[in-house]
Amino acid sequence: MSKPTIIFVCQACGAKARQFFGRCPECFSWNSLVEQSQVTTNSYRCRPIPNQEHSPAPRRSTTMASLENRPLQRLATGLVEFDRVLGSGLVPGSLVLVGGNPGIGKSTLLLQSASAMAAYTSVLYVSAEESAQQVKLRWQRLAGETSDLRLLTETDFGLVLQELEALRPAVAIIDSIQALHNSSLTSAPGSVGQVRECAASLQRLAKRQNTALLLVGHVTKEGMLAGPKVLEHLVDVVLAFEGDQFASHRLLRATKNRFGATHELGLFEMQAQGLAEVVNPSELFLSGARASGVATIVTYEGTRSLVVDLQALVNVTSYASPRRTATGIGINRLHQILAVLEKHMGLPLSRFDCYLAVAGGLKVEEPAADLGVAAAVVASFRDLTLPPDTVLIGELGLGGQLRPVSRLELRLQEAARLGFQQAVVPSGSGLAKLIVEMNLNLVLLEATNITEALVLVFGNEVRVDQK
Repeated sequence: MSKPTIIFVCQACGAKARQFFGRCPECFSWNSLVEQSQVTTNSYRCRPIPNQEHSPAPRRSTTMASLENRPLQRLATGLVEFDRVLGSGLVPGSLVLVGGNPGIGKSTLLLQSASAMAAYTSVLYVSAEESAQQVKLRWQRLAGETSDLRLLTETDFGLVLQELEALRPAVAIIDSIQALHNSSLTSAPGSVGQVRECAASLQRLAKRQNTALLLVGHVTKEGMLAGPKVLEHLVDVVLAFEGDQFASHRLLRATKNRFGATHELGLFEMQAQGLAEVVNPSELFLSGARASGVATIVTYEGTRSLVVDLQALVNVTSYASPRRTATGIGINRLHQILAVLEKHMGLPLSRFDCYLAVAGGLKVEEPAADLGVAAAVVASFRDLTLPPDTVLIGELGLGGQLRPVSRLELRLQEAARLGFQQAVVPSGSGLAKLIVEMNLNLVLLEATNITEALVLVFGNEVRVDQK
């Protein structure tokens, strides 16, 4: 006889407990334990171990060299930026998890891509959150009436599996995984058990039928994917759709990719007819107007170089301790750069508030932006304006020295293509001859430390006597 028991499951990590705790004993998240009933049975029996002397167990493993070499054929999504982030397209039999804030455009992106793929292959769009009429209104706005996309509006996970097995599409989209309900489980839709079991069943079906599955996942108020971490381990690709819902541009990043790189970046612009791909992304992150506290850097995202404007504002503080705010750059990185400027240039920044922002909402994590951050801060502090045709590239060490960065020649090519005439880089790059050979209209200004670099840009007026 089966006997129901009460357990408490953490909605953040999936840990189980016999009694309720205000804080999960595994991941230490507060108020995340939810009561669920579990059916226990004694019908499980261990299989007897065969007598290896008389009947050895069959071998199921094989050697790597004996496996058949099959070419990896990818499916084009219809969007070049989407293919870039995935690694040249969808892999048959793979699971792709797409997460993002509500209203950011996840359904728009996937429906637009599904309509394009339906022109040459079979695609099934499963909508568990919207009605058929709602999806059709968006489909007419995005793709018109020329697509053979198939639609299923259902929340019952069993019926969704039946449709997938009967249709056997090349691509299937589940919008969203948190809205599906498995009737064999007693927990509510969106709980840890529901999300885990539904994702595991979809994974087995995708590998068996060689169907590429795209799952839409909700995010928490902290910006993390909702559901247990096992969901991210089950899927092959985890994509994050970012951007301000009040702005027009959107960023698509890969945080996990078993079939490609994770540092690629896809850029889109939200328009009335859907998402439009950004052909020249550097123009999106350039403000155009020159003002004090604005510096231009060249960052590298995946296989592309992006020219980005940094904006800094330094003002006398009215608080006991100065305020430090950074948007798009790590706050600890800003603290480190301010300490280097105060130590090696004598700037009394400890008595000033400092605000830093990256134009366009881009997140710059690489240290090649250090020189641009320092120049923007000093320009705002001294009320100076940087030359509009200058880019700054370099990593700043704690001793004030400039360190070389990777892919410097590609960054300089992008700067020259956009019309910049001079670049401040760390000394010893050895690219002066390459600049002449490539016929780039660009002047290299090399510096060994932060003081030399800023003097090359602003002149001697930035010098301050040491304390």
